[in-house]
Amino acid sequence: FQICFLLFAVLYIVSYFIITRYKRKADEQEDEDAIVNRISLFLSTFTLAVSAGAVLLLPFSIISNEILLSFPQNYYIQWLNGSLIHGLWNLASLFSNLCLFVLMPFAFFFLESEGFAGLKKGIRARILETLVMLILLALLILGIVWVASALIDNDAASMESLYDLWEFYLPYLYSCISLMGCLLLLLCTPVGLSRMFTVMGQLLVKPTILEDLDEQMYIITLEEEAIQRKLNGVSSTVEYQTVELERELEKVRSKKTNLERRKKASAWERNLVYPAVMILLLIETSFSVLLVALNILYLLVDETAMPKGSGGPGIGNASLSTFGFVGAALEIILIFYLMVSSVVGFYSLRFFENFTPRKDDTTMTKIIGNCVSILVLSSALPVMSRTLGITRFDLLGDFGRFNWLGNFYIVLSYNLLFAIMTTLCLVRKFTSAVREELLKALGLDKLHLSNNPRDSETKPSANGHQKTL
Repeated sequence: FQICFLLFAVLYIVSYFIITRYKRKADEQEDEDAIVNRISLFLSTFTLAVSAGAVLLLPFSIISNEILLSFPQNYYIQWLNGSLIHGLWNLASLFSNLCLFVLMPFAFFFLESEGFAGLKKGIRARILETLVMLILLALLILGIVWVASALIDNDAASMESLYDLWEFYLPYLYSCISLMGCLLLLLCTPVGLSRMFTVMGQLLVKPTILEDLDEQMYIITLEEEAIQRKLNGVSSTVEYQTVELERELEKVRSKKTNLERRKKASAWERNLVYPAVMILLLIETSFSVLLVALNILYLLVDETAMPKGSGGPGIGNASLSTFGFVGAALEIILIFYLMVSSVVGFYSLRFFENFTPRKDDTTMTKIIGNCVSILVLSSALPVMSRTLGITRFDLLGDFGRFNWLGNFYIVLSYNLLFAIMTTLCLVRKFTSAVREELLKALGLDKLHLSNNPRDSETKPSANGHQKTL
């Protein structure tokens, strides 16, 4: 218990600093609203800590199994045993359900509540309204599940299980949420795997090939001075022009900062780090697709390759990887890489673009939405990793009780769609430049057939003109 508490305390502190970094400071003004925001902040921090625990749970279990195999009789790792791993999986499943079905709906309704008409305003009135909304929401969800289950399975055993809240409703609901999370990961992860090259290209300093950084800096400085003179000459009454010029000035200054960073970077950073990182990303992505392809073959020839195919040898009894400790380390790296890629892909999708948090300018409602989204993704990550064959670790607790994990056609279709979508995204990413040149050669570039505003990047060329890459 002490170990679980210490691990969760560390995750909670880290999650608190992350949320306060993005939370809008202007939300804490009035006394009552400040208390409501503070309670919602604590609940969101708890949810984010649970999400981080769900992400770290599978790598922690894999590395713990290898440590127990390497040092079975070591006194200093006696606390690391199978009961601890099982307990962590059960706690992660329990807290995930609690956050998803109770804490986050309570935080949202509590934040939006004002109290019923006719009652005295205050915290108690808002809590009462929130509890009523939660009860109505629970009744609505239970009714939908009851009707759907009665329509799908109409036998006597299924009808009896409809009245069992703890053993039927909650596992069934969490199984549906997990399936939705896996489908969301199926959309986000391939997009994120191709998007990671663009993101790392923005974070790292690119090599200067046939570029004159001094001339580009001179052009950017002239453009900044011109916009600044326009801004000084515009009357304060013309608000829309002032806002537009301030946006242009901010973009120019951002480009100037990037150019200054590129000028100050060393030759090693420009010419070695950037290519090495790009090659590493390509290797990891290709290796992920290769593992999924091998898992498809295993599914076709061996029924134990199914996520619910075998119970497993248990913690500390046998290695989960063919290559031992090295293979387990590679699995952990791939799991973290898939998680980061899924988050990048999630915020790259057009439907979730407005969900992207901004430093010191994110409302509490948007923070709650982000925490729920991260919780769904993190809860589905172990299931996706096991379904795709990234790891052979059998899921423990309620993570392995999902009915759809035993359906051969669902699992096989999931693997095929992941491999095909990832390959298509990578091909589209690396052939975009060739496609643009072909469209220009055919005179079809004005039709904007392949225009992607997120991947396009406008910057000044050496002759001072603007060009789009």
